[in-house]
Amino acid sequence: MEEYYWDTKLDYLKRTRDLYYNDDYIEFLVKFVWKLTKPVNIVDFGCGYGYLGHKLLPLLPDGSTYTGIDKGKHLISRGRELFHDTPYETTFIVSDMNEIEIERTYDIAVSHAFLLHMSEPKRILQKMMNSVVDGGKIICFEPHWISGMSSYYLDGYEQSQIVQLGMLQKLYEKDAKQTGKDGNIGAKLPQYLSDLGVKNIDCRVSDKVNYLNPDVNIKEKEGLFHSLKEDGVGDVPENKETYIASLVKRGVTLEEAQEQYDSVLLFAQSFHMNSSLVWAPGMKITFGEITSK
Repeated sequence: MEEYYWDTKLDYLKRTRDLYYNDDYIEFLVKFVWKLTKPVNIVDFGCGYGYLGHKLLPLLPDGSTYTGIDKGKHLISRGRELFHDTPYETTFIVSDMNEIEIERTYDIAVSHAFLLHMSEPKRILQKMMNSVVDGGKIICFEPHWISGMSSYYLDGYEQSQIVQLGMLQKLYEKDAKQTGKDGNIGAKLPQYLSDLGVKNIDCRVSDKVNYLNPDVNIKEKEGLFHSLKEDGVGDVPENKETYIASLVKRGVTLEEAQEQYDSVLLFAQSFHMNSSLVWAPGMKITFGEITSK
């Protein structure tokens, strides 16, 4: 049986998640936006190794529980290990989200960078809603790739030299139409949830801004640099002909593919440990209430 892709990406997930959030902003959401003052039972769709549980449980009222569901056996195993000696009540389940049916017993259903990988995200959203009791919440932490790509600044270069926004926007839209998997889903979730009948919908943007500062101490600089590289920032492109051919196959013109290769190559050649880089991923956090009224 072919190994599940994300089961091979545990190190990547652990090294890159904190590029997207400040802990104090998550605390702000829990205490002042969602106002979670009573114990809640949370179910995490596509939980990975339990990142959201790790972030949320210390902030939630005592007695709260966390259930993580993921297809990845290695990810789930790691999640169980990480929470084994903690005071929190956690459950981890290995299951394919396209197949599992969950009883309506949870107060909150969450997802993190998961729906963008689903070819039928609305169907998964409906499953999330079906798992939540009346008056509960659905909360989705999902990206809007094109806004993240528009938020790079590499000192010494114009952004148009290193990021081809027009071509990328076109490419993301074509990919979404062809596969149903949409890296820009974060901006669409308020409408999707409204279509499905969710009430009191709101959306926030994570305030995390990563600044690779060449003047800070070497340990801090190395840590951020390697996390950025792990997340694909400044990746060296593959063989030129192969790279261009793959983009053309995905629906862009030969000229656009060439320009994209040149910008990616320039970014890769220019980005190094002593670069001054600012990047704001702009993760969208969309939430609403499940009600039968």
